[in-house]
Formats: sequence, C-alpha cells, structure tokens
Amino acid sequence: MTEHDEQAAFVEWLEWHGIPVFAIPNGSNKSKAAAAKFKAEGLRAGVPDLMIPVPTDRYAGLFIEMKSDKGTLSKEQKEWLSMLADMRYATAACWGVDEAIKCFKLYDLVGGEFPNLSRWKGGKVTPIVL
Repeated sequence: MTEHDEQAAFVEWLEWHGIPVFAIPNGSNKSKAAAAKFKAEGLRAGVPDLMIPVPTDRYAGLFIEMKSDKGTLSKEQKEWLSMLADMRYATAACWGVDEAIKCFKLYDLVGGEFPNLSRWKGGKVTPIVL
C-alpha cells in the first residue's frame, strides 16, 4: 500500500472508533503559486502528517508521521517530531496502519510513559535517531 492508503486506513480506523484526528497536508502537490500562498499561511516542511488531539495526563496530544514500508524520515521531519516532543506532545513515526494502530492504543492506554519520539516498524519500537 502507498503512504496515502496506509494513512487513509488509519484515519478510517480512528473515525470508526470516534477518535478525533486531522491531517496536515504538507506532502500534497501544489503549483508554485499555491505553494507560496500556503507557505505564507504557515505550511512548513516536515510537520507530521496527523494530529490526534486527545490529551492524556502527560501529553497534550499525539502527532504521527506516517510512512509506507520503504519510506524514510527527512531531517525536517525528525526536527519537527523532536520539537513537538519537547512541547509535551507524544510523537511517533509509523510504518503502516497496523503500526499506527498499535502506537495509538499504547498512547491511549498509558496516561504515563509513552515511547516518545519513537519509530514503529516491523513490530518493533525504537527511538528516532536525530
């Protein structure tokens, strides 16, 4: 599946469970004029794909960068995930819908320690190396 398919499937799963979510469309194709307009309005390279505005005792919400099986994190994506983690948000990069669901379930259950700035791929959770 493409990154779009993985993200759309995860959004559908969240909505089916009544969990609020919104996308940040940084990766969409735009004309040069539209890109300049969106940049002036605050669009920034590297901002995570999804925001789940469900707070816990420890975090203000969860930002997720979705990736397809062969996707990699850019320097800007790592920087945004790190900055948001410093601002009391849980952050993760998830390779596929299954990993994203596991990530959210852990986030939703913990209320305490979450493997922040984590990389969810192949059933393993590892830190994101900046």
